[in-house]
Amino acid sequence: MAGQLVQVATETVSSAVASVTLTGIDSDDVYMVAYSNAFMSSDGARLRVRFTVSSSADTSANYDISRKDMYANQSFYNASGTNGTYLNGFSLGTTNSESSKGLYYLYNFNNSSEYSFVTLELQETNNAGENAGLMGGAVLTVAQACDGIQFLASTGNIASGTFTLYKVV
Repeated sequence: MAGQLVQVATETVSSAVASVTLTGIDSDDVYMVAYSNAFMSSDGARLRVRFTVSSSADTSANYDISRKDMYANQSFYNASGTNGTYLNGFSLGTTNSESSKGLYYLYNFNNSSEYSFVTLELQETNNAGENAGLMGGAVLTVAQACDGIQFLASTGNIASGTFTLYKVV
């Protein structure tokens, strides 16, 4: 049956960690990462994302992103960037009420002849209490096979969160 999710990897953070890495992409299928209740050990830290190659984060300056940040209490905002070393999220806080949850859909990750890219749908509440929905996409402009995704904190650690990688079959 089409549209089923098969769990590939999961990690629940209950004690602060520098990063969470989910690997196991080994086919040309679409994959999805779902995460929830992610917040930081340092106020104002951002949840960042990198793709992995052979289980190690690709830290090259080849990440491009474009997204719409839709705030609940202010004007919408267009965010974009080219040649970054990661994909950046909101400034989060240190409690569940200042956290992030979302979905990343991963495409072309197992294809060494194509760029790996994601679409993203996130809901975040920053350390100032502002709520926003973020929607957009990002690409790693290197033709290589990627086998996973890494979440990391801009400063300090990830204090909490559940992160799960699924294969969409």
